[in-house]
Amino acid sequence: MSVLPEPKGLVPFTRESLDLIKQHLAKKQHDDHEEEELEPNPDLEAGKKLPFTYGNLSNGMMSVPLEDVDPYYYMKKNTFIVLNKKRTIFRFNASSILCTLSPFNAIRGTSVKVLVHPFFQLLLLISVLTDGMLMTMNSPPKWVLTIENSLLGIYTFEIFIKIIARGVWAGPFSFLGDLWNWLDFSVTSFELMTRYSLLKTPLFKTIRSLRVLKIIPLNQGLNCLVGTLICGLKKLIGAITLTLLFLSVFSLLGMGLFMGNLKHKCVHWPQENETQHNRTGNPYYIRETEHFYYMEGDRYALLCGNRTDAGQCPEGYVCVKEGINPDQGYTNFDNFGWAFFALFRLMTQDYPEELYHQILYASGKVYMIFFVVVSFWFAFYIASLFLGILTMIYEKEKQTAAEKIKMTEQAFQQTVKEQEGNDASETKTIQIEMKKKLPTSENTSVDILEDATLRHSKDHQKSKNRSPLCCHKFAKSFLIWNCSPCWLKLRDFFHKIIMDPFTDLFLLVCIILNICFLACEHSQMSVNTYYLLSIGNLVFLGIFTAEMIFKIIAMHPYEYFQAGWNIFDSIVVFLGFSEIYLANIEGIALLCSFRTLRIFKLGKYWPTFEILMMNLGKSLASLKDLMLLLLVFVFFSAVFGMKLFGWSYTSDVCRIDRDCLLPRWHMADFFHSYLNVFRILCGEWIETLWDCMAVSRQSWCILFYMMVILIGNLLVLYLFVALVSSFSSYKDFTTRESNEIKNVQLTMERMTKGMSYVLSKLLCKKKNVQMETNDHVSDTYIKENISDHTLSELSYTQDFLKDKDKSSGTEKTPLTEYESQSLRPSLSASETVPIASGESDIENLDNKDIRSMSGNKDSKEKIKPSSSSECSTVDIAISEEEMVYVHDKLRHLKSGYRQGSSIGQISKQSRRRKIWQNIRKTCCKIVENIWFKGFIGLVTLLSTGALAFEDIYIDQRKTIKILLEYSDMIFTYIFILEMLLKWIAYGFKVYFSNGWYKLDFMVVIVFCLSLIGKTREDLKPLTSIKFLRGLRVLSQFERMKVVVRALIKTTLPTLNVFLVCLMIWLVFSVMGVNLFAGTFYACFDPTSGEKFPVFEVMNRSQCESLDFNESVPWENAKLNFDNVGNGFLSLLQVATFNGWIDIMNSAVDSRTVNMQPSFESNLYMYLYFLHFIILGLFLPLCMLIGAIIANFNKHRIKQGGTNIFITAKQKKQYRALKRLMYEDSEKSVPRPRNKFQGCIFDFVTTRIFKVISMALICLQALTLTIQSDGQNLQMDVFFTWAELVFVILYSVECILKLISFHCYYFTIVWNIFDFMVVVFSITGLLVPVTIGYYLVPPSLVQLILLSRIVHILRLGKGPKVFHDLMLPFMLSLPALLNMGLLIFLFMFIYAIFGMYNFAYVKKEAGINDVSNFETFGSSMLCLFQVTILAGWDGMLHAIFNSEWSDCDPNKINPGTQVRGDCGNPSVGIFYFVSYILIAWLIIVNMYIVVVMEFVNITSKKKARTLSEDDFRKFFQVWKRFDPDRTQYIDSSKLSDFAAALDPPLFLAKPNKGQLVALDLPMAVGDRIHCLDILLALTKRVMGKDERMDKVLSEIESGFLSANPFKITYEPITTTLKRKQEAVSATIIQRAYKSYRLRQGDKKASESQTIDDERDVQGAKEDVHFEKVKEKSCAQSQI
Repeated sequence: MSVLPEPKGLVPFTRESLDLIKQHLAKKQHDDHEEEELEPNPDLEAGKKLPFTYGNLSNGMMSVPLEDVDPYYYMKKNTFIVLNKKRTIFRFNASSILCTLSPFNAIRGTSVKVLVHPFFQLLLLISVLTDGMLMTMNSPPKWVLTIENSLLGIYTFEIFIKIIARGVWAGPFSFLGDLWNWLDFSVTSFELMTRYSLLKTPLFKTIRSLRVLKIIPLNQGLNCLVGTLICGLKKLIGAITLTLLFLSVFSLLGMGLFMGNLKHKCVHWPQENETQHNRTGNPYYIRETEHFYYMEGDRYALLCGNRTDAGQCPEGYVCVKEGINPDQGYTNFDNFGWAFFALFRLMTQDYPEELYHQILYASGKVYMIFFVVVSFWFAFYIASLFLGILTMIYEKEKQTAAEKIKMTEQAFQQTVKEQEGNDASETKTIQIEMKKKLPTSENTSVDILEDATLRHSKDHQKSKNRSPLCCHKFAKSFLIWNCSPCWLKLRDFFHKIIMDPFTDLFLLVCIILNICFLACEHSQMSVNTYYLLSIGNLVFLGIFTAEMIFKIIAMHPYEYFQAGWNIFDSIVVFLGFSEIYLANIEGIALLCSFRTLRIFKLGKYWPTFEILMMNLGKSLASLKDLMLLLLVFVFFSAVFGMKLFGWSYTSDVCRIDRDCLLPRWHMADFFHSYLNVFRILCGEWIETLWDCMAVSRQSWCILFYMMVILIGNLLVLYLFVALVSSFSSYKDFTTRESNEIKNVQLTMERMTKGMSYVLSKLLCKKKNVQMETNDHVSDTYIKENISDHTLSELSYTQDFLKDKDKSSGTEKTPLTEYESQSLRPSLSASETVPIASGESDIENLDNKDIRSMSGNKDSKEKIKPSSSSECSTVDIAISEEEMVYVHDKLRHLKSGYRQGSSIGQISKQSRRRKIWQNIRKTCCKIVENIWFKGFIGLVTLLSTGALAFEDIYIDQRKTIKILLEYSDMIFTYIFILEMLLKWIAYGFKVYFSNGWYKLDFMVVIVFCLSLIGKTREDLKPLTSIKFLRGLRVLSQFERMKVVVRALIKTTLPTLNVFLVCLMIWLVFSVMGVNLFAGTFYACFDPTSGEKFPVFEVMNRSQCESLDFNESVPWENAKLNFDNVGNGFLSLLQVATFNGWIDIMNSAVDSRTVNMQPSFESNLYMYLYFLHFIILGLFLPLCMLIGAIIANFNKHRIKQGGTNIFITAKQKKQYRALKRLMYEDSEKSVPRPRNKFQGCIFDFVTTRIFKVISMALICLQALTLTIQSDGQNLQMDVFFTWAELVFVILYSVECILKLISFHCYYFTIVWNIFDFMVVVFSITGLLVPVTIGYYLVPPSLVQLILLSRIVHILRLGKGPKVFHDLMLPFMLSLPALLNMGLLIFLFMFIYAIFGMYNFAYVKKEAGINDVSNFETFGSSMLCLFQVTILAGWDGMLHAIFNSEWSDCDPNKINPGTQVRGDCGNPSVGIFYFVSYILIAWLIIVNMYIVVVMEFVNITSKKKARTLSEDDFRKFFQVWKRFDPDRTQYIDSSKLSDFAAALDPPLFLAKPNKGQLVALDLPMAVGDRIHCLDILLALTKRVMGKDERMDKVLSEIESGFLSANPFKITYEPITTTLKRKQEAVSATIIQRAYKSYRLRQGDKKASESQTIDDERDVQGAKEDVHFEKVKEKSCAQSQI
């Protein structure tokens, strides 16, 4: 068969080409054998530019059919290509079927030329953009209809051209082969039907908005990106399925716990002398909503519950299940659909605090556990899951793009080298040959085509540079000023001034002062302050103007504007003068805000800021397609929502507003619809969805919102992952310094030298001589008293550490500096008193290095890990006696050197020294004793836990109060005793050089101060610092210490990045002060608490003139922009999306100072907050998290790739957990010998039984989904019988397994779990019958049975994808638990702090009967809300009540002596802001741990490396093939064994050739040993890796240690030799057979003659025999 030649160049597509393709396809169908598989070239896809390797495009090659340059399509798809002037590839099908014209038809050729023309593409793009702009008009004028008709004609013409050019259905490149064409055809058809028929339904008009999506196929970058996301979406299918499973399970759990509870309300109950009238006539049936109890300001009735810890009704009201559910009836757990909706809301963390309070009010505080699991761990896991998968997708795409660029560069460099010897004449000859299309065109060299391409690119570059060349000449002539010698002297003078280092320092100081002046602006400034700031503004503007002028003179304008910072400086100066010029024009506050750009001038002297901005610019440039796609989607969603729901909002607005006015968040116009979509993407969607469902169809609203949430969040998360990945390359920026920075450093050095010189003249140095003498004597004494071995070891260790510090000097981070200053003691010999081994804070790597080096010195003593004080960096091998002796002797020698001593005095001192030495040794042993440590840890926990009892009811519990007072004294004495023991054991210097001991000392001081505060009334505030006791827990538990160290390592080096983010916030805060300072004031009605409408009260003077019984308040919003501090707090609430709607409402309603706000009078101030969320929140968050990830990866690599948030013990647990996750927990159970039991065993262990078991579990879950609140009696009976049936079936399963497994049943964890489910479910059925139905929840049995659904996550029983998705989270559990403990500790400390400061705050806003600081439990509820960033704005709002108008400072609180219910705003701000930062920092690191585990597992799968898990899986498969554990398998089973392995050791069939090539040794009986197979497969996987020899030796040693009784053998051959022998034997046999055949022909002829002779001889013998016989017969007769 002849193979079709691959096209190597651009060849016209002719009829001969078409015939050749048809012949090839016919032969391909006729032949049975497989051809080599081709793949499409991604560089030659339709829509991309033709690579320049294919040469120049002549006019004859444009817009004409050419043979496809991609062999895949050319040989398999029957296609041709057409190129336009921009070298864009258009691919068409060549077959003529289904009304498709021939490629050589004139009509089709004309249509193709029109379709591929760039002008046609531009016309379509302009049409789509114009159409999109017209769609945003709510009430368009009449002329818009003409434009729309014209656009509709263009779209129809486009479809007509595409159908002719591509054909209707002729292959993948026909009109219907592209899904975008389906969309165009559908939209155009509906639009024609709507325009020219009577079917003018709103839905048909809405479909027109799909036209916006046409931008995607018109842009190749967007089109490719959509394809990438769709491919990535396939990888998300498993995660989406797992999410739906979890949501369903939690929904069923919520139904079982809370079904119908949210209808419980407090209803007024009539008294004996009171009558109630209603429609039923029954006085006990009260349905009217006016009889419900409402809290002040609440829209819905107060919820209540029948539990003691649930919400209680006030006096005169009873808790009755009546009315509808909250939030217009949309929030409930009454059926599976609404429960699923509520759980989805909790998962996305939208307004969770409201649902949280509703459930706790109606069901009880004990159900906080449900919300902790769902709102924290479940939501955290789902977010980590999607972030991890998106990170893997992006990293894969990034790696593919990098490899592609690398290959392109290599090919280009190789092409350039090969082109050097080519001549132009050869190129022309080859082009002529290509045009003639000779058969030898296959030999055309791509390299020569690349030569033409290179020349074309050079010519193109020259033509491109012609116009800049003219500008360059103009700039050289007019922008370089070398006029006269006087001018040059003036230029040199200014150059010296502007380039002087002190000038840069002066400018830096001016910038900092200008920032301070900007930050000092505030509302209601005095005249002097305003005048001072105005003068300062003019002065700084003059300084910056002088800087610009001096630089222009010194550098010429041409050189000045070459630098980006100079251009920025000139823009700042220009805006400053524009502000002065337009100062008298009203409404230029926005122009004044540009003054904040001066803050960014600081970046010139800040390398971190400069490089972050450069990295940001590069990242945004590379992600432009992704950002454009996100913008297109938001625009489309806004238009689609406006078209779909706009009419409903205007017509049915009375359903959501009593005054029939549109709310703030609606979709009646484009701007509000755009804001609504943006709010949905920010995570705030539930409230607007309620309004949408009230005015329109619920199904349409839910589908629209789910589309925006899912697709929009996917794009946002992908953009977030991409930006974080780019910023994760963050490094120490101090290595990059500009000239300005060098000048500032030089100036500071000069000033330092000058100051040191002045100080040296003023200070005398006489004391230094005596100190040097004492140090010399001390050193001499140490050398005399310490053995040579120890001294050499000490010096060697110190030298090693010095060399290590020198070698890592360039890599030093702020963390290492911090450790060296605060966490490491000095290395003097007097500080080497040993401490407890558990207290050591030395890194494992350093210990190993030091031990190895000390071992090389042939030391006699081994260094112990606990031989140095905590946080030290060396281990000194000195005995305890020597160390204590040296310390005391040294101190005694110093005193004796000054005073002198006699021999008797020395002997007394030696005895005292021995006594003191024994005391210190005893103290050391006590402190290092494990029981002592355990006792101190227990006391620490008790002392910390005792704080939880000091709530507002402590004065009413006299016994507990007395016990707490005595316990405080006992705890204080114990901790003081511990501190004294450590002082004696370690000495003061060592003790206070340890960071953790400093913390312990601080806590002891806190204990003492709290005891002192109880003695006197004026010192009582000292008792409020007792909450700091909890910090001592940090130093007592290694898990928390590890987390704290890791957090310091990952976050402290990012301080520069944090300051950059803070600077961006400062810009927005100052801008907010300029825009909104003093404008948030409003006049409120004292009776209703609402604002007066603007037509009643216009300004402050009218408000104050109103005559009411009490003064009408002209109040300011509690969150405002009156100064920079308040601006920061407001921006923090916007950044956490808590209370940000109220802040935006105040800003949008604001007018001017002392003017009453009007509804949306300043509508476009929404844009300020939109820009802050994008530029001030999203981008800085990406920077900061990227920097944290960079430090995390750096320190993880330093620790050998292990997690930095776990201890050494947990690293072993991590490996055990990994082994457990990879292995099936079911242990092999022997089959019973009894036939009956054996039959049951065979049935129970079959795959069918497991499938039946899983089917029953899923069926039981499905039956729960059809339950609902208020169902009829028949349904109740059905579910009761269903419960009974499932309990019986599960019991039968349990009995069958018990019969077949015997005692082995309880050796499997899953069996124990199933047994407990059966026991509890039977108990749940029997208890209500015996005791009563009121003591047991009706859904208890259902929930117990539902718990068996966890089997679906079990390895080997559920889908493998679920196990793979759960694996990273499970492997991260040790680190997550450590960080969870730290979060709990801080929650505990802050809860106690809140009890001491906010226990009596007035209950309003976020502080109510459930969330308050009265008790420890309620405080923990509040802190849990703040941890998930939910509702903290309401708590802060209540704490802001500090004035007489808001609270009562003299209010009597029953049961306590504390008066008042006012808050402390400053303490509240510090409280919430500090806790949010700490919690956010820990949670971010928790996300990083899980996501990095995802990436780590993926990278290990891709890398050619093997882990313990791969070897473990190998031996698991080996057990199946070698059940008798002979360590051998037969060579015939080798192929099946290799095919049964898991990747990367896996070898797919047919694999016999690959196995033979491994050359495996074979023993007697053609058996192969286990170790030989493992070693060979490992060598095959790792290839030429440098670590291969080490890995092979480790495998062999590990196998020998695991199998000490290994059967020794000597191989007699190998698989390769055996194959060679088999081949040789086959050859010999074939040769022998052919020889025998040849010999057989010869023998056949000879055998015939021999047979004839034998017949003659036989006849003769017969005659002779007969004669003899006759003779014998005759003789016998005679």
